[in-house]
Amino acid sequence: MIRAAIVGLGRWGRSLVASVQGKSKDLRFVLAHTRTRATAEDFCRSQELALVDSYEQLLADSNVDAVVLATPHSLHESQIIAAAAAGKHVHVEKPITLDRAGADRAVNAARKAGVVLAVGYCRRFHPSVVGVRRRLAEGRLGALISIVAQHTTSTGQFIAPDNWRAAPEEAPGGALTAVGVHALDHMIEFAGRVRDVRCVTARNIPGPSDDTTTVMQTLRFVPTSEQAPTGPVTAPPDEISEHPGFDMLNAELTEFARAIRERRPYPVPIDEVLHGMSVFDAIVQAARSNEIVAVAGG
Repeated sequence: MIRAAIVGLGRWGRSLVASVQGKSKDLRFVLAHTRTRATAEDFCRSQELALVDSYEQLLADSNVDAVVLATPHSLHESQIIAAAAAGKHVHVEKPITLDRAGADRAVNAARKAGVVLAVGYCRRFHPSVVGVRRRLAEGRLGALISIVAQHTTSTGQFIAPDNWRAAPEEAPGGALTAVGVHALDHMIEFAGRVRDVRCVTARNIPGPSDDTTTVMQTLRFVPTSEQAPTGPVTAPPDEISEHPGFDMLNAELTEFARAIRERRPYPVPIDEVLHGMSVFDAIVQAARSNEIVAVAGG
């Protein structure tokens, strides 16, 4: 079993712990560190987690195989690099960093150290997304010509103004930074590399950072259909797939543990993550300039 440490015990960090603690044969959290120790002590006792005072103390613990980072985005780069130098495998919440240059430095450090670096795009593991992936591979969806994604959540209005998630510097892409990157990740996986983007952000509820982001992308597609259908075209019956209770966090952390144990890459390709950061850079620039921006390497 992989012994992990959780760094950051806000709502999401606690959800990650609860998804596997006492439920997984692949990974168990044994150590924790958070900036606000007093608010985490009861939770750590309930999850049988030892709470340490510093990130450095956590990395020095030989009983820890891997770290899971549920920390502010701006800390990811330095924390990944430090963990890699300590020989710890890393699972980091998305986005991996706040720009492509920082992502490159983090990835290079992990590669040099030979540790697994996993980015938390948990929705790739949901059975509905797995089903889309399978249908694409089988050619059942035909030629992919467009993707439209919308992610709407009301939680932004309940984030305290002094919470790090509300800070503009932690969300340069507005609503894209915390939640919209999931849709971008799916587009890159299913449709390929992004060539250019147009982005509009807005603030619609009181707060310091933009809460609404609209992105338009132009992508390259390779059609699979070679000729038009003949005769009447009838649609097959709807395929309805329901997955109540599926735990995406458990699924992604299980794959992280197995990637470490089996010495294989994590299922979310790091090259796609890096291209996503190039797109992220272009989106931030497009939002500021109100112009179409080409994606570097796109």
